[in-house]
Amino acid sequence: MHPIQLKKLTKRYGNRRGVEGLSLEVPAGVMFGLIGPNGAGKSTTVRTLLGLLRATAGETWLLGRNTAVEGARARVDVGYVPGENQFDPALTVQQVLEWRSSFYPGDHRARRDKLVETFELELAARAEDLSLGNKKKLALVAALQHRPKVLILDEPTNGLDPVMQQRLFDLLEAEAREGAAVLFSSHVLSEVQRTCKTVAVLSEGRLAAIEDVEALRRRQLRRVHVQGGALGLSSLVGVSAFVPSPSGATFLYAGALPPLLSSLAALDPTDVRIEEPSLEEIVLQHYLSPEPRS
Repeated sequence: MHPIQLKKLTKRYGNRRGVEGLSLEVPAGVMFGLIGPNGAGKSTTVRTLLGLLRATAGETWLLGRNTAVEGARARVDVGYVPGENQFDPALTVQQVLEWRSSFYPGDHRARRDKLVETFELELAARAEDLSLGNKKKLALVAALQHRPKVLILDEPTNGLDPVMQQRLFDLLEAEAREGAAVLFSSHVLSEVQRTCKTVAVLSEGRLAAIEDVEALRRRQLRRVHVQGGALGLSSLVGVSAFVPSPSGATFLYAGALPPLLSSLAALDPTDVRIEEPSLEEIVLQHYLSPEPRS
């Protein structure tokens, strides 16, 4: 049995759907991405998996334990970083970490000290005085200090600067190499591409696809902004969501760059900007389009 398993998970809030019929598995030693637009059901999936919410139907398993039945025991070897972090404002960073450590068997001081150094936390600082980024770092150290066999992270980079993000990614990769199962929930596709080999795409509470990240990258869209000459680009193969304007056009492009660049060069625009689109646009284009995909 894999460390993380969801079997036809459904969670509803009255008449409102959280997730519907979701099944997936995360093997040991794998970094697995859970992606989708805000409101797609990622946080509901994570909280129900942990046994913090009770499923309407289906089952969730952690390390061979049904979390609806054995939630507390299932979480002993799990490290969890929620999307939003709240700590007792009267406690210092050190007190928070020691309190969290007390929930898990063993001596975690050496590991904790190393993580505190990695994330540059000030142990004497009070939780109420921490910035968003430092609260996130505290949550990460608290979740990682007992060397869990399963790591579940919900938007873990929110508030972290690029240096700390890279340290986190390096650390998660090392944990996966040592056999931990890592579930990384995010709405930022570029983060998932940097860390995960496989992703599950959620949309409106349903599983839209399970994809190899390399395959997803090969099909990734680009958002293109053109100033000046844009006439004729709407008919270029790979162009969609074309929106003309008096000064140019904006559109999505899927495909190899050389044909696009050749067409742009022939039109001699005054300015071109090519960027990663929102994950919402990628999901809509690749997984929710009524047109069949190649």
